Amino acid sequence: MQRSLGEKNRFKKWTSAFWGMFILLVCLTTGLNALAAASEISFWTTEVEKDRLTVQKNLARDFEKKSGIKVKIIPVQENRLNQRVTAAFAARKLPDVMYHPLDYTMGWAESGILNPKAAEEVITKLDKATFAQGPLEMVKTQKGHAAIPLDGWGQLLLYRKDLFKEKNLDRPDSWDKILKAAKALHNPPLLWGFEVATDPGQAYTQQVFEHIALSGGVRLLDKSGRIDLNTKAMINALDFYKELAQFTPPGNLYWLHTRMDYLSGRAAMIVWSPFILDELSGLRRDQPVAPDLAQGKPGFLAKNTGFVTSIQSSGGKAQYGMVNYLGITADAQTKPARAWVEYLLQEGYTKWLAMAPEGKLPLRKGTPQDADAFIKAWKELEFGVTRRAKISSFYGPETVSAILKGADDFDRWGFKAGKGYLMAQIYGSKLIARVLKQFLDGELTAPQAAALMDQKVKELNK
Repeated sequence: MQRSLGEKNRFKKWTSAFWGMFILLVCLTTGLNALAAASEISFWTTEVEKDRLTVQKNLARDFEKKSGIKVKIIPVQENRLNQRVTAAFAARKLPDVMYHPLDYTMGWAESGILNPKAAEEVITKLDKATFAQGPLEMVKTQKGHAAIPLDGWGQLLLYRKDLFKEKNLDRPDSWDKILKAAKALHNPPLLWGFEVATDPGQAYTQQVFEHIALSGGVRLLDKSGRIDLNTKAMINALDFYKELAQFTPPGNLYWLHTRMDYLSGRAAMIVWSPFILDELSGLRRDQPVAPDLAQGKPGFLAKNTGFVTSIQSSGGKAQYGMVNYLGITADAQTKPARAWVEYLLQEGYTKWLAMAPEGKLPLRKGTPQDADAFIKAWKELEFGVTRRAKISSFYGPETVSAILKGADDFDRWGFKAGKGYLMAQIYGSKLIARVLKQFLDGELTAPQAAALMDQKVKELNK
């Protein structure tokens, strides 16, 4: 039996209405699901200490109140970060935002792990001029910047001002002054003239040697952009490092040994990050400072420690800089991820820096309205564990200003020349440290060591 024309029209209208409602419900459901997903993002952080995780969770709660976006804080040990990221990238399960060191940044950007476009949008919105320019230059890409600078530190040469004064020695800010002081003060086993890093299995060895090499004019690339470590500058840097190693205790030394010896009064000079300012101050009961105890004067060693930021030679002048970034990943929900990053560099910035102000220099100096806002806030932060105090109260405003000023000139091999991916491989393989150890042990001459470093780096770059 056939339907009438009216019945057919009513059926058509009903069918259209049904499918219209169905499509609307699907769209609404999809939209709600997307909104629900966007209301939570994940943040991987290498700041894994209990007290620092508490700070980050508090920041996340404050951000959620302001934005409605929940941030899941996920701690990742730094020595496992690259492995975790590589696995997550393969599974398309990267977090939305990562806090990570410079060493991996350019490599991750080239591999498609990071989203430079999103990073550039954040930097533009916050105003590029408000950031320290050195850290920005080291992550520059054709699409802008691989990630957003958050905090960092410049490597320091620490020296005993009181012992230098006794011997009438100049501030050790150049190769010749460093060597002269090391010879004059060397009195083992009571006092070692200069403790350099010698452990081939530690990134610290690469960091200390790179600082010395940079100051000697050694660069990863020549003027034409080709890798060239087999140079006169490298041979000179190796020879100088070996001279300093004569005033260093035997064995494989790394950061733990040099810090321990300086705090016990057994080292006249060491190279370390500003994180040592905490222990050096004597504000930690779990870290005794031997010179303070011997003199009966709390803060004696801190008062009698001088700091050199940039080291100079006939071949150049440089300071090794370590920068940490916020990276928005390729898998990120971009808008909420950007909002979290912008919050950490604005309302939450001072609280972030306060986790460890001695090693977290503000790489965003201020705002367009107040160019030094975050620098001024940082100077008021206290450090220490058992007791707290401002950095300037122990080391003086001049030292604090010098530490801050260095951020614009932070340097590293290869990064400004776009070889960050290669540098990540160099640090991962520790090939420079291994060849350096062979040279220090007398297995290679300086020209042989320079040639071998050059060869192995070129092999990595293939």
